[in-house]
Amino acid sequence: MRIATCVLVTYVLLVVLGAVWMRLGFLAEAKPAAAVMAAAYLGLTARSGVAGAVGGAVVIGYLADLIGGTPVGLTAVVCGVICLIGHLIQRRILVRGLGATLGFAFFVGVSAQLMVVLLRAVFSQPMAPPLRELWFVLLSGVATAVIGPAVLRILRRIDAAFARTHRERDAALEGIAP
Repeated sequence: MRIATCVLVTYVLLVVLGAVWMRLGFLAEAKPAAAVMAAAYLGLTARSGVAGAVGGAVVIGYLADLIGGTPVGLTAVVCGVICLIGHLIQRRILVRGLGATLGFAFFVGVSAQLMVVLLRAVFSQPMAPPLRELWFVLLSGVATAVIGPAVLRILRRIDAAFARTHRERDAALEGIAP
């Protein structure tokens, strides 16, 4: 139920963010990777097994593909891989505090955009010149770092709402992995 709620809230967030971000004009090219940020969060907080978290991440990515107009499945694959990576490093990383959250969000945004560029290159999709692609990668990282703390805060609130004890609730609000 927790993962389904995260998917639903991320979907609403993607719709709102998509409508607002396009109004910014000069920042329209630098799209934040909110879906990938949510997928990373699901991977970091996967409790017993990773299957549900990866399933939720793929659904989030598929919805992001439908909303964003990207080829169907591209963001879904990236979200699934980022969720798995998040699960593999969950015990070694502690995403607390503004600096760590900004750094983590920037890393997730850059990693996701690099995976998109790699997948587009592998499947012979049209691409911009290399420097322009690198510029898009960096812009996506910065845009994701801008929205990352808010996305993580919203998802932590959801985890706190589904906590069974006060200790789990406090840990979820602080960003400590269960």
